[in-house]
Amino acid sequence: MILEALTPGPDHPLPAELLTETAELYASNREFSALSGDFPDPDDITVEQVAAALADELAQPGAEVLLARAGGPLVGIAVTLADHPDPADPDPWIGLLMIDGSRQRAGFGRELAAAVEERFRAAGRDGVRLAVLENNPKGLAFWAAQGYEEIDRRADRQLGRPCRVLRKTLNRPRSVE
Repeated sequence: MILEALTPGPDHPLPAELLTETAELYASNREFSALSGDFPDPDDITVEQVAAALADELAQPGAEVLLARAGGPLVGIAVTLADHPDPADPDPWIGLLMIDGSRQRAGFGRELAAAVEERFRAAGRDGVRLAVLENNPKGLAFWAAQGYEEIDRRADRQLGRPCRVLRKTLNRPRSVE
């Protein structure tokens, strides 16, 4: 799996082809879009809506959008946050991890999650957190299988939806002596 960080700036908009590909990835996950309410119509997710969503994500300090490719095609996306807005929260966050709906259950989610964790581990971070919507049992099962444990229940900061906050300790590799 190859990760590609999106780094658009005010003078560098995202290429139309990349936005189309990313919109198709979002549209392939109708069930999640319906659960999350992130898009007005989960059956009609537009390139413009995805462009706005990505711009909102990238406007957050310390945010990173990672596109995952396997043999060329886009198979997934991860949105991370180096630091939570709450200064009492010491961990980075995974804000979104989504795999193309037609390629789920093939190990790409597990591989992308591990790659994100490794990026945080390499940056010297000790743990990572994420929030899963309470109405998303498949998401909760996926993250539990990756070793994440529930540490809190609270509403999300964006829309006030009930969530479970999960955390995973990132063990550092032992040095060989």
